[in-house]
Amino acid sequence: MSVTAAKGFVAAGVVAGIKDSGSPDLALVVNQGPLAHAAAVFTGNRFKAAPVQWSRQALATPRLAAVVLNSGGANACTGDAGFADAAQTAAWVAAEVGCEVEDVAVCSTGLIGVRLPMEAVLGGIQLAAQDLSQAGGPSAAEAIMTTDTVAKQAEHGSPSGWTIGGMAKGAGMLAPALATMLVVITTDAVVESAELDRALRTATGFTFDRTDSDGCMSTNDTVILLASGASGVSPDPAEFSEALTGVCASLARQLLADAEGSCHDIEVRVEGAATEADALEVARAVARSNLFKCAIFGNDPNWGRVLAAAGTTAAGFDPDHVDVAFNGVRVFADGQLGADRSEVDLTSRDVLVEVNLHAGGEAAAIWTNDLTYGYVKENAEYSS
Repeated sequence: MSVTAAKGFVAAGVVAGIKDSGSPDLALVVNQGPLAHAAAVFTGNRFKAAPVQWSRQALATPRLAAVVLNSGGANACTGDAGFADAAQTAAWVAAEVGCEVEDVAVCSTGLIGVRLPMEAVLGGIQLAAQDLSQAGGPSAAEAIMTTDTVAKQAEHGSPSGWTIGGMAKGAGMLAPALATMLVVITTDAVVESAELDRALRTATGFTFDRTDSDGCMSTNDTVILLASGASGVSPDPAEFSEALTGVCASLARQLLADAEGSCHDIEVRVEGAATEADALEVARAVARSNLFKCAIFGNDPNWGRVLAAAGTTAAGFDPDHVDVAFNGVRVFADGQLGADRSEVDLTSRDVLVEVNLHAGGEAAAIWTNDLTYGYVKENAEYSS
């Protein structure tokens, strides 16, 4: 179960010396073909990191032969020099693996506003190129971790003979716009780049874009999908899209489960909305309420904080006809007091909050987590 589960891919994760800790900090994923089709989605943040700028430029022609990723430094808000560093990184990878520099995507994660130690990056690329193997997927997933406590990997094998594999990193700043932190997904299916793009945008829209840990969007968010065609099988587009969405959903849930300091994984499900957009707006407003998230940390089914957050939106509903339930216990019913909050048990990690707007037939969900002492401590000490 890794980014090299699909045929035609090799990877490596190494210690380049970018991190002072001596932990693995540089990963390389190479598509050995025969195809080099690719698609990607990137952060919606206007302060796009240099590697995002470079990779968007590279994807102008939708093909990639390699992706290089580093942890220990975001190379974000570093100006022209930072972009030159990203371009140089791609050039070094191209020289090592024997491809065009425009066929290399670059991803970085870590502290914003710090230039990367380029000698260490070069040494890491050379070492990773020597270590490339089909067994290198797990080490690549480990090398992209920052505040993550575990590596995130997922796989889907089709009975038709094609496979999707993937890896992700992320434990904070999980509030993406069509991407989340760093994700590389591979497939050996024969899929054209245009279809890869359609399937990826569908998958991210239903998974990563609805994973909202802390309301903070990164400057570096990137999701890349590579297709080698090594299986020789052309899947049904609907089947491929569904499988890709499943892999992305697994990775998104793993990201949420490892969110910095979290004690609860929360699904905020809004039903009975006039439109899906209304449902998403209400769900995201609740998921981003620090008051609500703190209440869940304290095992308190404070439905008033749910209503207060929903009431800030422009969604169409009648406040006198709304229901709220925590783990199946309806504590607010049709605009009136419902079951006593003492009937709600929030001691398990999984929490389901259901809001029924009684305004239509549309529904949507956002996945988030609670706000804990651990999250505050992690981010108070992040750059020190």
